[in-house]
Amino acid sequence: MGGVNPDRFALDWASAAEAPLYVEIITKFTNHIKELGPLGETERISHEKLSSRLSMASSLAANVKLRTRFAKLTRAFRQKNDYSAELLEAEMSERLDAAILREMEKQESMIRS
Repeated sequence: MGGVNPDRFALDWASAAEAPLYVEIITKFTNHIKELGPLGETERISHEKLSSRLSMASSLAANVKLRTRFAKLTRAFRQKNDYSAELLEAEMSERLDAAILREMEKQESMIRS
């Protein structure tokens, strides 16, 4: 389905007590995004397709089922007290990827109808 360059996404952890780390994470990511250039160019996605996908992403972010799954996932991280990048990636893939794809397919089929 070709999509947004995965380099445009990041998931990191910084507690409220780690302001310098937070600033470092945001600054590094912002600089990386600037290097990639405008959204859509790197991915070679037309303006119309990009607009449609961003609209879909916005709808997905508002989806109660997905937000509930994400909330449960964050509780699991707190219980394990492990916020490592490896665990974040593994748990996100295991618990959210399939649900996100299902919701995307639903939305795409509604658009086609």
